[in-house]
Amino acid sequence: MPHRYRIPMAALPRDPVELAALVRSGDRRAIARAISLVEDEATAAAELMQALWPHVGGAAVVGITGPPGVGKSTLVGALVSEVRRSGRTVGVVAVDPSSPFTQGAVLGDRVRLVEHDTDDGVFFRSMGSRGRLGGVAEATALASAILSAAAFDVVLIETVGAGQSDIRIADMVDVVVLALQPGSGDSVQAIKAGVMEIPDVVALTKADLPGVDVFRSELRLALGIDPQTAPRLVELSVPNGQGVGELWGAVTVVLDELGPAGVAARRRAGAEREAAAIVAARAGARARLAIAADPAVQDALERLVAGELDPLALVRFLEGHTADA
Repeated sequence: MPHRYRIPMAALPRDPVELAALVRSGDRRAIARAISLVEDEATAAAELMQALWPHVGGAAVVGITGPPGVGKSTLVGALVSEVRRSGRTVGVVAVDPSSPFTQGAVLGDRVRLVEHDTDDGVFFRSMGSRGRLGGVAEATALASAILSAAAFDVVLIETVGAGQSDIRIADMVDVVVLALQPGSGDSVQAIKAGVMEIPDVVALTKADLPGVDVFRSELRLALGIDPQTAPRLVELSVPNGQGVGELWGAVTVVLDELGPAGVAARRRAGAEREAAAIVAARAGARARLAIAADPAVQDALERLVAGELDPLALVRFLEGHTADA
């Protein structure tokens, strides 16, 4: 058998501007590298995003959120197939729980999109939440922007599914889809959860399960308090091939009703809130590092343990100490 030589792939450029040009051309390795740079907060990420930003905004960005176990991953895979049937390209950013040791995505690039593995019109990327509240990572919005700059028609963002606080996705997308299922616990609690305040479309997954009639009635009652602003409710069963087309149709109706001006307004408001959250998180991280290295703070903590300071006195000390620093 003749020996086969593997032709080495050309190295990606180190220059961020050159890398940005490859991203815009749709080079998959360049897209992956660009997302890694922003996820790792590399020095080159700032110049990279500056080069890409004028080309961001062409993609329709849709967020998929909801409690764990409702079938978000299966739903994302079905939506990818639906989008591809229409001839449009789609990028997926899936936020997974983070390893407490490596901060990487625990589940990694999952096999749920294996049927699209050789499809150049689909790009999938997992990233760890890195402990961030709200079901998303700090780099999620930037990864979405990179896929938009790479000229994908649709970007789907799947949140980690943390529960009631899983609402930050609303600041990153044009349309929010909330996935819920019957029989997943106290349905009344699901209705009252914070995530019920953000969706444009509610996807009632696994609609073939027992209890769907009761759950549907409760959802319609909760969503119908103000019919003018209530999200649309779509029932589906992905394994049975039911409802996926209707769900994507509901998403496109929301986009059409918003129009360019409505989408732009959502993006601006979301960008403002997301920027403020990132600034606050980074400032908090810097403060924690400074406090950990401050002898006066360590002494105050020892006094707390010894019973010489109460917790509120410690807070007052920290506020005054950091203000003077």
